[in-house]
Order: sequence, then structure tokens, then C-alpha cells
Amino acid sequence: MAMSRSIFHPDLRFARFLPRSTVGPRSLGPIRQLSACSARRPPSGGTIEWVNEEVSVRVFRPESPRPLSPALLWIHRGGLIVGTAAMADQMCREVSERLGVVAVAVEYRLAPEHPFPTPLEDCYAALRWLARQPAIDPDHIAIGGDSAGGGLAAALALLAKERDEVHPVLQVLSYPMLDDRTTTRTDIDPRRLRIWSQDNNRLSWRAYLGSTARGDVPPLAAPARYEDLSALPPAWIGVGTNDLFHDEVVAYADRLRQAGVAMTLHLVPGAYHGFDVIEKRAKVSRSYRQEQLNALDAVLNRDTSRN
Repeated sequence: MAMSRSIFHPDLRFARFLPRSTVGPRSLGPIRQLSACSARRPPSGGTIEWVNEEVSVRVFRPESPRPLSPALLWIHRGGLIVGTAAMADQMCREVSERLGVVAVAVEYRLAPEHPFPTPLEDCYAALRWLARQPAIDPDHIAIGGDSAGGGLAAALALLAKERDEVHPVLQVLSYPMLDDRTTTRTDIDPRRLRIWSQDNNRLSWRAYLGSTARGDVPPLAAPARYEDLSALPPAWIGVGTNDLFHDEVVAYADRLRQAGVAMTLHLVPGAYHGFDVIEKRAKVSRSYRQEQLNALDAVLNRDTSRN
């Protein structure tokens, strides 16, 4: 127990009580059922709007909108197998209220029923829809997400570059899930992990990759496999040192920097996966979220008017 206290950030007081794993084959169904109700309820202060027959978004608009508003498209966590866009309500509401921009969370379809590329294509459909809204400035759209949503946001930046239709100005990647090859590592100390374990990771990647897991993994499915990272939008990337994804995130950040992409890497000593959500009132969590807001404000409100 003494070791557990020493390896985690002192602000994160719940760390030693939290489980290392959260989602398994048996709990997948019940977890989905519990989250389904929140997905159907309209968000407080926001609306649910439809992108197409399959994809909806939860939209938060500022009280005093601009003629052309900057916007954020946020992609929720959940390992690509659980979760809903409603999980991002607080994040999107805060971004909209504090930065005076439109914030949108996409309800993408989940694996294993909908493996790659469906979740990514759903996110891309939401991005195109957002860019085409008459009240949105298409030249000031940021994309972002946490955990699996961060991985989808990184892939979305790559897909947007390939298709050259919408050009996001920033990618905010919070402890993103980027590399399926982490599932084969044997050198990770499980005692440092909380919330997301190797078992969780293997379950998620198998579900998302589907039949492609037995062959060459498409780079857009696992952004860490993508060779050319040049010409991507600037990135703000955050991760804790006790996060399963720490090494893959740091490696991806280094590759972005080497490719000439403007990049900020925010490392949180002793932080576990999802720490800012589970212990959101902790000082280190509040600081982490403020850094995200600062990055978004600097880009979305640059050369734009709040009036």
C-alpha cells in the first residue's frame, strides 16, 4: 500500500482505491445499457441534432453567438466499445460558455458491431456537417477527444488531410489511444495502472479492428502506424506517466514534432488514465483542463471577434 501511495500524484487521492480494469466481456452489455439512457436525453443547455440517418451530435452554443462562430468537435472516450456523446456534455458546455464558441460531441457507432472504419467515418461525417453549418466559421474548427476519442481525433486529423475538404486548426488529444501494438507489450508494470489495463486494451482493439486485426492494420485505424505525419494541424497532447498509453503518446508526439507539426506535450507526473474525469476537482485535474481550454482559446479565438 505504501508503494501505491508513492507512485501516484499527491493530488490524486482516490488512485490507490481504483480498479486496474473496468470493462470486460461480461460487463460490456450492462455498461452499455446504463449509458443508453443518458444518450437519449437532450443535454442541459444544448440540443441533439442529426448529421445523417445514423449519426447525431450534441450541440452547445454560447449565449451570445457571433455571426460566424469558431467550433470544437469532441469525440468521447470508452475504448471504442462503450460510452456515449453525453459523456462529453460537461466538457462541451464549459468550452462553449468560457470560450464563446460552439461545442459539438459526436455520437459515433461502437465496435464490435461497427468496427473500423465506421466510427471514424461517423466522426468525419460530423466534421463535414459542422463545417457546413451557416453559423460556423469553417476556418476555425478544432477537433479533440479523450482516450479512444483522442485516438479517433488523431485519425480524423489524418483523414481530413487526405480528403482535403475540411481543415481543422487544432487537435486536442487527451491521453489518446493510438497504437494497437501496445497490446503485445510485456514490460508494462500493471501496479501503476488504473481504470484501463492491458486486458481492456486488447478487448477494445480486437473489437475495433475486427477482421483487419488478422492482417495488415490500416494506419487510419491506429494513427501510430501512419507514416507521414506532416501537414497536420497543431496539436495539444496530454497524458499521465501512469497511463497505459503514456509511451505510445510520447512517441507520437515526438514524431509530430519531427514532422514539423507545432505541438505541445503536457505530461502529468503520477497521473493515471482518466484522472481528470474521475478526480475532476483535484488541483492537478483542474490545471490539466485549464491547459486544454487555453490551447483551444489561443487558436479558436485568434484573429476572430467575440462580438
